[in-house]
Amino acid sequence: MSSIAEIIDKQRRFFEAGASRSIPFRKAALKKLSVAINGYESEILQALADDLGKSAFESVATEISYVQSEITHTLKHLDRWGASESRSVGLASFPAKAKVIKDPYGITLHIAPWNYPFQLSLTPLVSAIAAGNTVVLKPSEYSEKTSELLKKIIEEVFDPAHVAVVLGDAQTSTELLGHHWDYIFFTGSVAVGKIVAKAAAEHLTPCTLELGGKSPCIIDGTAPIELTARRIVWGKLLNVGQTCIAPDYLLVHDSIKEPLLKALVAQIEKAYGRSAIESEDYGRLIHPKHVVRMQRFIGECSVYYGGETDESECYVSPTILVDVTLDSSVMQEEIFGPVLPVISYSDAKEMDQWLRGHPNPLAFYVFSKNKSFAEELLTNYSFGQAAVNDTIMMIAENSLPFGGVGNSGYGSYHGKYGFDTFSREKPVLYRATWLDLPLRYAPYKGKLKALKTLLGINSRLS
Repeated sequence: MSSIAEIIDKQRRFFEAGASRSIPFRKAALKKLSVAINGYESEILQALADDLGKSAFESVATEISYVQSEITHTLKHLDRWGASESRSVGLASFPAKAKVIKDPYGITLHIAPWNYPFQLSLTPLVSAIAAGNTVVLKPSEYSEKTSELLKKIIEEVFDPAHVAVVLGDAQTSTELLGHHWDYIFFTGSVAVGKIVAKAAAEHLTPCTLELGGKSPCIIDGTAPIELTARRIVWGKLLNVGQTCIAPDYLLVHDSIKEPLLKALVAQIEKAYGRSAIESEDYGRLIHPKHVVRMQRFIGECSVYYGGETDESECYVSPTILVDVTLDSSVMQEEIFGPVLPVISYSDAKEMDQWLRGHPNPLAFYVFSKNKSFAEELLTNYSFGQAAVNDTIMMIAENSLPFGGVGNSGYGSYHGKYGFDTFSREKPVLYRATWLDLPLRYAPYKGKLKALKTLLGINSRLS
């Protein structure tokens, strides 16, 4: 097994040899990856079931097809994305032309999380390969089966000098971060994101941090209750709440709080039955310690619905909490599980107090038939991305960037935004040789008026 230093050295030499700069080479690599994913579909489904208890439907919808869609979209547009772009030039440079070259960064490190271990490992990888980089992927040790399978697939598809997978725990991540990379892409917690940013800063390495936060869901008195409840339950309990953009807590107008609570319960039981532990569509938390976190949250608030847990099964039932305060521990950290605090507000000032207490969330949700109410919220608050009258689904659009702000991260990807993230725009000016005006050359005596005329300074001031 090659050491990390050896892998980096091989990838450096591979990148400098120039093969990955070829658009046909990149497209061929992505096509080969797509074929391999199709061939390993049953093994991928089993690995995700073993790691997270995911149903085949969820695994296909949120992991496998998501990656395949990203590959398809990228292949369709890569020729255009990768082409150099002409730029206009000013009179000062005449005669000349200019362009921007899309240049890959080089050797990239990707540290992926466990919650969507297939999708969040491969989607950034697709963008990095499309842009002409090499990749070292470090998947999560918590999603062990999926990580092992990813390594197997990657080794079948790619030369390790192009793409390699390194398995290991946090110590391995620390070792990887100690090396000099040309770009780092990290998805995970805020705490670890800060560690990654510090490590990147040591080498002035650019990075993207996809983190998290407490994503609010605001429901006003005009929202259609049954539809709102159905879409919230789906978004909250997808992957058992282990989704970085899941609705973290509800802020509901007090005029509809009780009807909405009843509708939430009805939708939970419609989706998973009265005992979710028996549902084949309801997954499990990744580790028993995450069950313990949920138990702490549940124990500090009033349980409106649910509250059942089983550490041995990594199980926490769909749970609704009420009588929550800003000081409750469930409001001090991202929940990342199937526990949903429901908080009522009576006016904009009260709602604002809750929202300002958790600034810059990764996602922001509004349910309302009042367009001006929704637009005012979208204008006045900072967030990574938002949806009105739905949850989660903005992430399915290749035309939209995905990324955070402040504590929820920085940088973005998906579609062309991913290609741009892993590309540097190299500007180039081409000067002609048949004309060389003497104005810019010393001595400058007697040339100032002509310079101002050429640059339009006098006309701009008049």
